[in-house]
Amino acid sequence: MASKSNPSAQPGSYGEASIRVLKGLEPVKQRPGMYTRTDNPLHCIQEVIDNAADEALAGFGKRIDVTQHTDGSISIADDGRGIPFGLHPEEGVPVIEIVYTRLHAGGKFDKGSGGAYSFSGGLHGVGVSVTNALAKRLEVTVWREKQVAALAFEQGDVVEAVKVRPAASGDRKQGTTVRVWPEGKYFESAELPKNELVHLLRSKAVLMPGVTVTLKNEKSGEVQTWTYAGGLRDYLMQTLVADPLIPLIEGSQYASAAESENFAEGEGAAWALAFTEEGAVVRESYVNLIPTVAGGTHESGLKDGLFAALKGFIEMHSLLPKGVKLMPDDVFSRASFVLSAKVLDPQFQGQTKERLNSRDALRLVSTYVKPMLELWLNQHVEAGKKLAELAIRQAQTRQRAAQKVEKRKGSGVAVLPGKLTDCESRDLTLNEVFLVEGDSAGGSAKLGRNKETQAILPLRGKVLNAWEVERDLLFKNNEIHDISVALGVDPHGPTDSPDLSGLRYGKVCILSDADVDGSHIQVLLLTLFFRHFPKLIEAGHVFVARPPLYRVDAPPRGKKPAAKIYALDEGELSATLDKLRKEGAREGSWTISRFKGLGEMSAEQLWDTTLNPETRRLSPVALGELDFAATVELMNKLMGKGEAGSRRELMELHGDTIEIDV
Repeated sequence: MASKSNPSAQPGSYGEASIRVLKGLEPVKQRPGMYTRTDNPLHCIQEVIDNAADEALAGFGKRIDVTQHTDGSISIADDGRGIPFGLHPEEGVPVIEIVYTRLHAGGKFDKGSGGAYSFSGGLHGVGVSVTNALAKRLEVTVWREKQVAALAFEQGDVVEAVKVRPAASGDRKQGTTVRVWPEGKYFESAELPKNELVHLLRSKAVLMPGVTVTLKNEKSGEVQTWTYAGGLRDYLMQTLVADPLIPLIEGSQYASAAESENFAEGEGAAWALAFTEEGAVVRESYVNLIPTVAGGTHESGLKDGLFAALKGFIEMHSLLPKGVKLMPDDVFSRASFVLSAKVLDPQFQGQTKERLNSRDALRLVSTYVKPMLELWLNQHVEAGKKLAELAIRQAQTRQRAAQKVEKRKGSGVAVLPGKLTDCESRDLTLNEVFLVEGDSAGGSAKLGRNKETQAILPLRGKVLNAWEVERDLLFKNNEIHDISVALGVDPHGPTDSPDLSGLRYGKVCILSDADVDGSHIQVLLLTLFFRHFPKLIEAGHVFVARPPLYRVDAPPRGKKPAAKIYALDEGELSATLDKLRKEGAREGSWTISRFKGLGEMSAEQLWDTTLNPETRRLSPVALGELDFAATVELMNKLMGKGEAGSRRELMELHGDTIEIDV
């Protein structure tokens, strides 16, 4: 009798044996692009440099020495505390080995009082283990507690176990040296870009006055040394390509223990600002010494504080010409700056940490920048007036460009719906309209919005299911009529070429409650746009706003003050509570509130979580690569009136994959 074959072993089959569990550093080797930049090994080397900088930031080091060796390796030496090399109390493995071979293991998680690092760039416990995973060889030597420990790895695995010897009389007292041979197969180029490496090291010296940073090239014999006493101001002056219009503005402020109700002790920022009339602007920002090349919420805080201070100065001196509306970008567009923020528990976008996402960082930086800039402007009135003139010229140029577009649109605009609360701007790149569920939510949105750029159109009740409605009959429904007139675009089909020149908003945002009813309204509106306004989706104008479902009132934890934390859904709520436990919050010491609807949110809460472009979550709606005919067929099943049988079949097939919120 023929034996039965294992179904999971058949070609193309999918069974238990198909699931592979990646262990140790395998995930990094399989998908290096998820953990680092793969154009060259600089980000991997930066992970080691950042660790040395974290020691200096914590006050335990005064030197960082980087050497490019003739054999292609790079070594980074610091005089910090040295990585512990004793056995880990739980794992029973030398700590130094864990740091380099385990993902999500490190000394930066404990941000509470007594933690090894209060402020640090490292926070995922991923950094140097990625460097090790993508290296042919990596050697670590540590000087600590009158002992010297050394070990070596190849391809991420230990090849020379930890060896400890007593420190000799000529040895360093403390510190760590890491030497890395990057594995070329993981990178497009094995060469480190010299200019970027120099810029990175120089910026570390700028951000840590009193710390000496060196770069030595063994091949050429060149040695570069950076020590800055003048800090951000001197650095920005050296970097500017044009003469500044007014003297540089600089400042810094950090939270004291007395202010801990708002921010953790030590949180804050230092900045230097310059304004030029021409040439490229210089913009560099850092969080806990990590360069954030894609900006983030700390830059938004600088922008907010600058705009609020200058706008107040302009109003006080009656400098704004009639008919000119000043926008934040008018003030910010000619600004060059270096910004260094210290944030206790920074949340970055991705492991490469190129953008800061922490919502509180916007409020932190703005709160400290605004009053200091107001004081500076009032002490330097003539410079303030020059800066005001520059911003006003930018606003006038922007408004003239927008008016040219308006003239091409022509006249004969339909009367806008009475319940539409319009925005003042006519610039498509700035304007957005929120289609809001319910009048009460519409009221909060009207109060919380930015009236310059954000319009609100409240919708009463459920929108009509427009899937099977003839286009000529659409305007029988008041809500659909109001949406079309407010947008300035007529209903059309997928093969039509509608006139989009009358479009009044660059972003059309669906804003509904985060519950089941809200999801239903979302579906009805998306059905309307897919069926009768498909070119708006195709052109990238349609978005779905994602308000939070939960608010967690967290108690003070160590250095962290009490805070209100918003969670999008059950998953984020669970992650938030886990994080609070790790930060030392006692079980049950927090309060969880569930929003029954947007109307329950105050205007300020709605702005912080859902309307503010810097802190909200707004998902673009796109057609993707789906077969259009297949999508229409599926939508028929879901939205067609005579398709109850097909829907039942879909529910029977996929019902067990759906979470029901009752």
